[in-house]
Amino acid sequence: MLDLGLPDMDGTDVCRAIRLTSQTPIIVVSARDDEIDRVISLEIGADDYVIKPFGMRELVARIRAVSRRFAHAGGDSGPEADGAERTRGALVIDTRAQRVTLSGTVVYLTPKEFDLLVYLSDDPGAVFRRGDILHDVWDTNWYGTTKTLDAHIAAIRKKLGNPAWIESVRGVGFRFEVPIVPAAPA
Repeated sequence: MLDLGLPDMDGTDVCRAIRLTSQTPIIVVSARDDEIDRVISLEIGADDYVIKPFGMRELVARIRAVSRRFAHAGGDSGPEADGAERTRGALVIDTRAQRVTLSGTVVYLTPKEFDLLVYLSDDPGAVFRRGDILHDVWDTNWYGTTKTLDAHIAAIRKKLGNPAWIESVRGVGFRFEVPIVPAAPA
């Protein structure tokens, strides 16, 4: 848990510093209730944001929700958990190193973009509903709009250099697909 109102420095700076070296879950606790403070905290890597005052039951529920997401993103179950590396065509996602490479070139993603890519790539071809993605990747009590999801998908597509990796399914959500690369002429 991280309070934004620290005596020596701003909590957002601490959050940024933590995210440079660690994927440890961060729950921001703050009396700042402006939407912009919540958005900035989540965008720089916080996993949740709780406004003071809050009830202890709510806090415990949020800690449990973040812990579930952290365990899911860390790949602690499933057939690829031991290697922690997912290969999808030319795309390699290494959950232990929090690294994505495409044809051997490192692709730099924000922590949330990385979590989103891992989530979608865990079941290629499956369609994920927007609400389910927001619930599982962001927060069980997500209060923002789906525009945040759209912005993250657009950023991932741009960084991968090919929008075909993540397909929009109109009126439903998104699907991860390994693009078919045409063979070079002989």
